[in-house]
Amino acid sequence: MSKQELVVLGQDSAEGCCPTLLTAPMAEDQAVELAKVFKALGDPVRLRLLSMIASQQGGEICVCDLTPAFDLSQPTISHHLKLLKQAGLIASERRGTWVYYWLLPAMTDHLSAVLSNPQTEPLQPLDVPAGAAS
Repeated sequence: MSKQELVVLGQDSAEGCCPTLLTAPMAEDQAVELAKVFKALGDPVRLRLLSMIASQQGGEICVCDLTPAFDLSQPTISHHLKLLKQAGLIASERRGTWVYYWLLPAMTDHLSAVLSNPQTEPLQPLDVPAGAAS
């Protein structure tokens, strides 16, 4: 039997098994999947909906409590919720006539890991000129 040392992949670098945007170029298939999630998050209404769902005490919220917060029709809110669900950010369950929604933390944790800085020192905040983000 050979006395070669086995190399465990991913153990010799800071990136481990899941490279971030700052450590390695992203594979095309991963970029396609993440783009769907970022596209779902690219709308202010969907961001607010996700925030309302994620911050709800008890971990879930009824659609009946989400709709009044917006000056939008119920079908439009349902469409936005469907897109968040298709992106894997939330899940839902029908209970009688109402649908309840909750956050799927695995996806937000994944996004956080992909976007994180693997360095030990935090990145310095950017000086963004007023109006540059619009």
